[in-house]
Amino acid sequence: MESVESTNFKVEKDPVKTVIAASMVGTAIEFFDFYAYGTAAAAYFPKIFFPAMTPLIATMLSLLTFGVAFVARLVGSFVFGHFGDKMGRKKTLVVSLLLMGLSTVLIGFLPGYRTLGVAAVLLLCLLRFVQGVGLGGEWSGAVLVATENAPKEKRALYGSFPELGAPIGFFLCNGLFFVLESFLSPAQMMSFGWRIPFWASAVLVVVGLYVRHKLQETPLFRLAQEKAEVNHSPLKVVLKHHWKQILQGTFIMGSTYAFFFTLTTWSLSYATTALGFGHQEFLFLLMMAIVIFAVMILLSCLYADKVGRKSVLLWTTVALLVFSFVFPVLLKGQHNMAGMLTFLGVGFVIMGTLYGPVGALLPELFPTNVRYSGAGIAYNMAAVVGAALAPSITTWCISKFGLMSAGYYMGALAVLAVVALVLTKETKDMDFSK
Repeated sequence: MESVESTNFKVEKDPVKTVIAASMVGTAIEFFDFYAYGTAAAAYFPKIFFPAMTPLIATMLSLLTFGVAFVARLVGSFVFGHFGDKMGRKKTLVVSLLLMGLSTVLIGFLPGYRTLGVAAVLLLCLLRFVQGVGLGGEWSGAVLVATENAPKEKRALYGSFPELGAPIGFFLCNGLFFVLESFLSPAQMMSFGWRIPFWASAVLVVVGLYVRHKLQETPLFRLAQEKAEVNHSPLKVVLKHHWKQILQGTFIMGSTYAFFFTLTTWSLSYATTALGFGHQEFLFLLMMAIVIFAVMILLSCLYADKVGRKSVLLWTTVALLVFSFVFPVLLKGQHNMAGMLTFLGVGFVIMGTLYGPVGALLPELFPTNVRYSGAGIAYNMAAVVGAALAPSITTWCISKFGLMSAGYYMGALAVLAVVALVLTKETKDMDFSK
């Protein structure tokens, strides 16, 4: 084991492979669960939970249930942030994983509207809310496990470990949907096939709990304990003294979240309902594109460790702003394969370059004793601003103003992100132990 020293204190670090596994597995499960719900919300839930509605209204309502968890995530970030800064990262990560996993499995057993009526929709929203509360503590805890174990010159690289859980979870979930749709008929998928990914998440949760059981508390939190610097009211402190950093983090991440769910949840729904793509066919395209996402996360973090996080994120956000108003052109015409491949390819290059460095930047905005709370609140506020409403707003804009309006909401958030980045100081060389 390596060790970290500060003044008269010396604390051992976990081996790198343990840090990678423990930080990556939770976010892989997080995104597996979210992709399972996102795919089901776009392709199956409109008919299962909203059969009496028109296709457009059913899709919008289904995607709004997708957004319920993002509001719950903010609640979870307050709860888990408080205990993560007060009691430690490890314990809170185990609880968040259990909440997230159990609620996801139960969604897989939920009867539809024809069986329970409105109660089915209410139970779906309740389970989605509980899932979101668990998710609210996951990302921030995972990135702290990684970055608080990292050498100073490799913090962005270590921050990429939990970020890589996103494409891994995406690939596993959509791969499972792809296999299921290859062997089951549409009627079987509507009847029971969509439930299997929700049940399968139980296996991943067991693996995650095993890996995290072996994990130590992060060295920087243990140093804070040794030096009696742990804050017993972290939420009060972070909201009073670090609200500017919370807002900066929220707006920096907001457009990234909107873009991510435009590329995945919205594009799946729109491509299969309006552009003539088959559901299985589009899942395969997404699985190929997600490899680009993973590669760019890693490359952007390596570059951010050399030149800094701010410049990488600033120029890529400008690229996103331009892309927001250009990408609808690529989606014109029925089954436009060349346009769709360009949309997904360029989109995931931008997405990976944005998503990677924030794994280091957001924790670096806050001191150790409020880092779990601050990073978690900023990240999950961005989820509400960027992702909770993005799929439904985009669907509504297109129905009212046409396809060219698909990127308006994302473009507006990109402008706010540029302003936030300009006002944010570079964090690469900050003292992360304080």
